[in-house]
Amino acid sequence: MIQKFQSGDQRSFHKSISKDDIAQFDNGAVHEVYSTFAIARDAEWSGRLFVLEMKEEGEEGIGTFIHVNHLAPAFPGQEIRFDATFEEITEKGEIITSFRALQGDRLIAEGRQGQRILLRSKIDLIFDKYRTNL
Repeated sequence: MIQKFQSGDQRSFHKSISKDDIAQFDNGAVHEVYSTFAIARDAEWSGRLFVLEMKEEGEEGIGTFIHVNHLAPAFPGQEIRFDATFEEITEKGEIITSFRALQGDRLIAEGRQGQRILLRSKIDLIFDKYRTNL
């Protein structure tokens, strides 16, 4: 892992909300708004933007946690900007980032997430340990 970031460094990306991002389950749509679980997916991507620049050949990132405070609705067709901030690398090697999701100037969500960078071979061993009857 290449440690190239300092606390406060930022990365951003834009996301246009689609119908696939609305709150829905197997029995249908709940609300025609940007779902909390879609926000969580996109928030994890915002943290991964740092991981992509830090991982070396043979390494990969793996999520460790995500915390989302969903504060306001956003709707299909609207554009969301995710601003991710590098916070730290813990003693265990966990990369911690925070995020804010905005629609214009309106705060939609905020939170924190963690990822670790491990050798792909180690990730494969971890997965194999828990893989059953595939």
